[in-house]
Amino acid sequence: QGQLVESGGGLVQSGGSLRLSCVASGLTFSSYTMGWFRQAPGKEREVVGTISWVDGTPYYADSVRGRFTISRNNSKNTVYLQMNSLKPEDTAVYYCAGTRFSATTLSANYPFWGQGTQVTVSS
Repeated sequence: QGQLVESGGGLVQSGGSLRLSCVASGLTFSSYTMGWFRQAPGKEREVVGTISWVDGTPYYADSVRGRFTISRNNSKNTVYLQMNSLKPEDTAVYYCAGTRFSATTLSANYPFWGQGTQVTVSS
């Protein structure tokens, strides 16, 4: 059974940067589209970005486009989320997820999820 483990969260000041990592095991990582989602207190989980297993095409939510970069290293079974110019509204628990879909932003289409990592951005 596939497992995903995130790391890299923490407390950062507004304007700062963080890089999240997610290591996968128990699945053929190179054949999985990987997504980053986040959930803030009292809000629904939302997609942040995805990266396709087919050709590495990334997708970004409007709220993070130009500030966040998603990448993957199939030799390390790892997907990354580089977050720059962080804002207080980026504060949330960030989750990585995996799916066999070539491209999807729907959380219901992702069967594998990590436990989440907290990102807190202070103003």
